[in-house]
Amino acid sequence: MSARQRMLFMAWACLACGFANAQAPNTLTPQEKAQGWKLLFNGRNLDGWHSYLQKTPGKDWSVHDGSIELQRGRTGRDEDFADLVTDGEYADFDLKLEWRMTPCADSGVMFYVNESPKYAQTYETGPEMQIADLACTQPDSRVLNERSGDLFDLISSPVEWVNQAPQWNRFEIVADHGHLQFFQNGHKVLDTWLWTDEWKRLVASTKFKAWPDFGTFHKGHVSLQGTEDKGTTPIRLQFRDIKLREL
Repeated sequence: MSARQRMLFMAWACLACGFANAQAPNTLTPQEKAQGWKLLFNGRNLDGWHSYLQKTPGKDWSVHDGSIELQRGRTGRDEDFADLVTDGEYADFDLKLEWRMTPCADSGVMFYVNESPKYAQTYETGPEMQIADLACTQPDSRVLNERSGDLFDLISSPVEWVNQAPQWNRFEIVADHGHLQFFQNGHKVLDTWLWTDEWKRLVASTKFKAWPDFGTFHKGHVSLQGTEDKGTTPIRLQFRDIKLREL
């Protein structure tokens, strides 16, 4: 074997080793299990999830290639693409997930959602970490406070660390006794506090003032937004590797 062949073989072996050691989506390492992480999505079905104010997931939600997938058009029955919510409720937590979308689509991850017929939509109670494709989602990706990684309509991240569709992105939301932090693709994009006087003044300066209970709950459901109709059709969103650790 020539020196060049040996180098190529070693490079291939290192690459193969990396693939072999890479953690598969929707799994937990022994270390993660010891730290208290739990999967909110098992990679096979939608057990543990339902559409908001419904008993089961709407028909536009499914599982495809190990991901929770929403595929919808611009029209249809609201109940078919209603936001997906966890069966469980969480107070202080560290949440991680991956997402990707078709070009120019739009979604969000909400938390502290209070599920009650009193509220028609998840966003009437739950703050949202925004999902928007880089640059082309109109108007969201071109408006401060509405870009990917922002605390929607409230606080803008200083840098938009989002990968262009259809690449995967990683979100992390840490909510610890009112201390809220967002991470996008490993970069911290938000650090703030909930339920303070400053928080109340901020909410009162936005459209959320129309819903007096918005951002007031200290425990609630996690939600994946399916009600936005931006982007080229068919609109497709995918979520995977959804894991949570209660703090």
